Amino acid sequence: MTTTIRSAAPADAALILQFIRELATFEKAPEAVRATVEDLLRDGFGSQPRFESFIAEVDGSSAGFALFFYNYSTWEGCTGIHLEDLYVSPWARGKGVGRALIEAVATRAAERRCTRLDLAVLHWNPAREVYQKLGFRALSDWVSYRLEGDALADLAHSSTKP
Repeated sequence: MTTTIRSAAPADAALILQFIRELATFEKAPEAVRATVEDLLRDGFGSQPRFESFIAEVDGSSAGFALFFYNYSTWEGCTGIHLEDLYVSPWARGKGVGRALIEAVATRAAERRCTRLDLAVLHWNPAREVYQKLGFRALSDWVSYRLEGDALADLAHSSTKP
């Protein structure tokens, strides 16, 4: 078994979307995916990419992906990476594919002098054990919040413009 990790190319946009849909199904929210191939092409491969992605292949067959973007730590004065999605197809799990994808993202972080690699995982996801074995630590002092949809639009429209 040979695992290869490569940077995603525009021709991979449909494959990335397929993996996103499979991940959403795994996370029990298949109806939540609104992204399109066009969105991925624009935001991942356009003139100002907002994310990067790696594709994992096992013996030439697509086995998973990692999608990440850069953030910034004001306290450290350095860039970091947020690993938004990591997904390995069921047939390829337990073969080190997820670890290989995380290693590729960590390598990218080192190449870009990023000081940290962040990710969020659902509390019930068994991959939490893998992340802990790799050295990730849960940030129990932090609580994630999200503003989206109508609440975001309402807040944006209620503010006074500078």
